[in-house]
Amino acid sequence: MQITRVNPGPRMSRAVVHGDTVYLCGHVAKDTNADTEGQTRDVLAQVEALLREAGSDKSKVLAATVYMLDIREFNAMNTAWDAWVDPTNPPARTTVEARLARPGIRVEITVTAAR
Repeated sequence: MQITRVNPGPRMSRAVVHGDTVYLCGHVAKDTNADTEGQTRDVLAQVEALLREAGSDKSKVLAATVYMLDIREFNAMNTAWDAWVDPTNPPARTTVEARLARPGIRVEITVTAAR
């Protein structure tokens, strides 16, 4: 089965397509000065664009993992998530509190989707 790497870099690809499955790397907000809700919106817009580039869309998201710097901001993240997610096709989702790669990052999201 063919493997296609979308936007590969020296350490990772932004997405990998294997058969009918799309695996996205973790995405973080471009504007780390935004609050948790704003960062979540930013990340989900990036996810949606990359899914489209890989031949998928948010209605086909199978699973998502949300990493949050501060789990007390769960409701703010959910406000953005709820506005984005396809309500007729909600994915499986896990949310965890974690230290993230750089200062200012409040949310990181990784997604697996069907094509």
